[in-house]
Amino acid sequence: MWSKLPNLGGIMKTWIVFLLALGLLGALSARATTPQPVQPDEKSITGLHFYHGDWELACDNTRTCRAAGYHNEYDEDDYTLSVLLTRKAGSNEPVTGQLMIGQYGENPTLDSLPSVFKLSLRINGKSVGQVTIPQSSLVSDLTPNQVTALLAALVRTSDIKLMLVTESGDIDEGISWRMSGKGATAVLLKMDEFQGRIDTPGALVRKGKRDEASVLPPLPIPVVYAAPVHKPLPDDELFVEKNSAALIEAIRATITEDDYPFLSETEPDGMQGAIDLKATRLTETKMLLSGLCWRAAYNAGSCFWIINSKPPYQPIIVTADGESFADRTIYSSHKGRGLGDCRSSDEWTWEGKQFVHTHSSTTGMCRLVAPGGAWSLPTIVTKVLYPECDKTDRKAAP
Repeated sequence: MWSKLPNLGGIMKTWIVFLLALGLLGALSARATTPQPVQPDEKSITGLHFYHGDWELACDNTRTCRAAGYHNEYDEDDYTLSVLLTRKAGSNEPVTGQLMIGQYGENPTLDSLPSVFKLSLRINGKSVGQVTIPQSSLVSDLTPNQVTALLAALVRTSDIKLMLVTESGDIDEGISWRMSGKGATAVLLKMDEFQGRIDTPGALVRKGKRDEASVLPPLPIPVVYAAPVHKPLPDDELFVEKNSAALIEAIRATITEDDYPFLSETEPDGMQGAIDLKATRLTETKMLLSGLCWRAAYNAGSCFWIINSKPPYQPIIVTADGESFADRTIYSSHKGRGLGDCRSSDEWTWEGKQFVHTHSSTTGMCRLVAPGGAWSLPTIVTKVLYPECDKTDRKAAP
């Protein structure tokens, strides 16, 4: 080694040996230490949405996680389906499973089946039991044994199929649903990571001997008290008309014109009246102002601001993806694509001083499983209570 360092003096060589020793000790220490999960501040917990391959993960702010898997959308020989695996936070919590058979539009084969039909769940050609599917919902719970077998299969290359069981008990080889495992390992590992299960016996992917008691606990559902809005004042009906120019100037400072052309200096495509504002009284001194911000092929979004009812208006933007305001709540719902087989939804609730993001979820991937989407995959969950509830309700709130 030293032959490669002919110009270094003794002091320099000593320093190099010292630094190399430190590096070696650090490497050995890193290998010998079992990584521990980071204990986040509970107030900072937010949800997680993660995609990989044919699988996705949604974990909410209580640390409950839901993983949804689908068929391979490029496999035209099989019918559509989705499976939902749900696990609450905390040590020794089981994984539960549901299966949904896809039906989007006309499906003569599916429609011809009995009102209740059975499918044989097969993993690598071996049966792991039957699943009973009602035509009314096309959804069925999986048994604990089926969930266990499915989890074991998903973390390795496996052939997972559901085949129709005829009324005589035979298998109809011509009608099958195939579940994709592409991306499942990454999604299940991410679930373990979010819930602090890595290196524990209950981990789904990376099992270990770390005590189950170290798994992150569940968090309570946050409670939000929706505040009543102030009744309209006499001049509210003409508020926008009288102050339109000043309001537009104020709100333009809160947005990017390239992103929201309907509020830009020049109305898009020569459209007249593109800036159509609406104001709703919130308190004696605050109002909710809204206006169309953007429009796409099959969606549109309105911006919502909290403003002072008198100059300076000092607008604070709540969201640029809103749709409507009712019942003290701003609502938003958008299609993932024009076919309408997937959606996202959000809600912001007025609590007296600000709007709180009280709901956020999607219905899963756009895979033609069901009109409107297959599942509810929330990342933000809350319990919204209203002043009408009595003191007992408030004390009992989680």
